[in-house]
Amino acid sequence: MPMTLDDVAALVKGGDLDKAARQLETLSTSAGEEAAAKKLYLKGQIHERRGEILPAIEAYEEGLSLDPNHVDCAFRAAYLHDLRGNDERATELYEVCTTVSPVPVNALLNLSVLYEEQGRLEEAECCIQSVLDEYPEHPRAHLFMKDLDASMNMVCEDADPRQRAERPSLVDTPLSDFELSVRSRNCLKQMQINTLGDLLRISEPELLAFKNFGETSLNEIKAMLSQRGLVIGQLAASASDPFEPLRQASYVDPAAASADPAMLSQPVGSLELSVRARRCLQRLGVTTLAELIQRSEAELLSIKNFGQTSLDEIRRELGARGLSLRGLR
Repeated sequence: MPMTLDDVAALVKGGDLDKAARQLETLSTSAGEEAAAKKLYLKGQIHERRGEILPAIEAYEEGLSLDPNHVDCAFRAAYLHDLRGNDERATELYEVCTTVSPVPVNALLNLSVLYEEQGRLEEAECCIQSVLDEYPEHPRAHLFMKDLDASMNMVCEDADPRQRAERPSLVDTPLSDFELSVRSRNCLKQMQINTLGDLLRISEPELLAFKNFGETSLNEIKAMLSQRGLVIGQLAASASDPFEPLRQASYVDPAAASADPAMLSQPVGSLELSVRARRCLQRLGVTTLAELIQRSEAELLSIKNFGQTSLDEIRRELGARGLSLRGLR
């Protein structure tokens, strides 16, 4: 019996990529543009599963040139463009996916992340709400909505304080100029937090994670900042690497020290993560597992758009490899 496109799809799904590629080349697409687009989609799948991202994108895009409404090609191309930072094209293609019924849930969620990145918060909210309208108990949609609400509130609340805090003369002010208790001063010194800017680039959880730094010191510092219209951590999202002082003072996790170097050198792209989590790691400049495990939970949570959903994904993926995020002592 002659091989069909469905047969090739089964080979791809089963992981027999070499046989799928050979059989795909033998198939004719004389049945029309729809069949030709499906053949290009399968070609893209083979490339993608081999890790050949650019050829995969080219195959999906060629499929879309034949059938602009081919949702499978649109979604996979959008996802790969998204990972490569081609936001404009990714947005266009995810929007193509929303023209069919039913709309793929993952397309709506990924599109909401892109809209959020672009400041199109109301459109992001509409995408997530569309998922919740169809699936009221969808856990990821609920968590995405919670993260989005936090972003919308942050936009409203942080504008004026951030402008005040970013004045160079203010952020460079040494903490010795402020009245603080001996305990607070000593703790901050041990953390290598020396200026007001350093303090504005760290989160409350990071401070409290240090030995001998308690609620009394935290409240003292918060009161001092409040008198100047500032809050702890308000510059964390805008700093290129706001936790570098902490990283220099951190310890190496024994589990990480004994881990296989080959595994630690793997790219974070090898983890099964959502688009939101991947983009946040890209923003943070994390490219390998070795770099990822040097980050703490509080540090990741301080990054814009990185919420509990993304943290849980990373915990799960690292845990499956016997790894964990950095702790502080």
